[in-house]
Amino acid sequence: MPQRLSFVGSILASVFALTASGAERARDLGVPFEGSPGPLNAITDVAGVTVGQVTLIEDLPDQRKVRTGVTAILPRGRDSIQANVYAAWFALNGNGEMTGTGWLDEGGQLEGPVMLTNTHSVGVVRDAVIDWRVHAGPADASGYFWSLPVVAETWDGELNDINGFHVTSAHVFRALDGATNGPVQEGNVGGGTGMICHDFKCGIGTASRRATTAGETYVVGALVQANYGMRETLRIAGVPVGAHLPRPKQPSPRADDSGSIIIVIATDAPLLPHQLKRIAKRAGMGLARMGSYAGNGSGDIFIAFSTANVAALRGGDKVQSVSIGNDSLNPLFQATVEATEEAIVNAMVAARDMQGNAGSAANALPHAELVRLLKKYGRYAAR
Repeated sequence: MPQRLSFVGSILASVFALTASGAERARDLGVPFEGSPGPLNAITDVAGVTVGQVTLIEDLPDQRKVRTGVTAILPRGRDSIQANVYAAWFALNGNGEMTGTGWLDEGGQLEGPVMLTNTHSVGVVRDAVIDWRVHAGPADASGYFWSLPVVAETWDGELNDINGFHVTSAHVFRALDGATNGPVQEGNVGGGTGMICHDFKCGIGTASRRATTAGETYVVGALVQANYGMRETLRIAGVPVGAHLPRPKQPSPRADDSGSIIIVIATDAPLLPHQLKRIAKRAGMGLARMGSYAGNGSGDIFIAFSTANVAALRGGDKVQSVSIGNDSLNPLFQATVEATEEAIVNAMVAARDMQGNAGSAANALPHAELVRLLKKYGRYAAR
């Protein structure tokens, strides 16, 4: 029987939909953020959006270590099988993969979920989404189970036995079928299980913002799979945290900014694809607040979708969509930047130390040191 890490006991793969009991988030440590979050401060504050995660952690008999998983974001929950959303994507730096983007550019609609996993599991996850679609419901309007799934990746090969191909179609099915609209677990979970950012253990993070414009209040939610950046450039709430934290005794697995980050932005604001492209671009500004410069080896790829215009997206010879005017988009741009920044910090705060494959390791961001630096720079927000 393979030895498992104690915090997962005998479970090889688990679907996580709820925040772990007692898990800290950035605000719990006194990190200050601008803007007003939704009740969950998560992408699931956008009505209809669900998230499912399968986490794979196992120590194999031959000393290989499995530290990976799958995260599924369904824009309309189970209805995503048949109901599309307007969407767009943007690559700040394209050393990465997001499938389905050719048709996303052409048609302006996201058909089905957004899936996140490790670099070498993109193929199996993509095929499994199609298989899930075939088993889940009737054919589409064309009479076929036609699908070009959106699957994005970041590299977890430092901590995970990535060439062991441990993600299977069964894990994809479990993530999709287990997706819920509640709190989202963060850190070492789902597709983010084996991820590292700014030389610290990282993974999945999420946040949300309310934005009032054109006489209505809307929600913008962000979910990140963070695996990018160097320690020296790390900034949190404007504090140059990375400059004050010494490097660990073990050598860093990365000599430069060669990681990646996938950012998923959801909103209930009525936006058209070209406007969602503009929203997706703004996610990069939240990333920049963290000290990223989108290095040559980094895959910084973002996707944004809107859950509005349900009737128009049911199809037909003539449809009518509603959208916010371009002059009224600024509050949504700001909300995107703020939610992205907080989602990344949440991923770092929730992550825990991890021993990985081939003797590798990644330490979590030291919470006490973060609090000390926030206070030193006058940025601590007492709870």
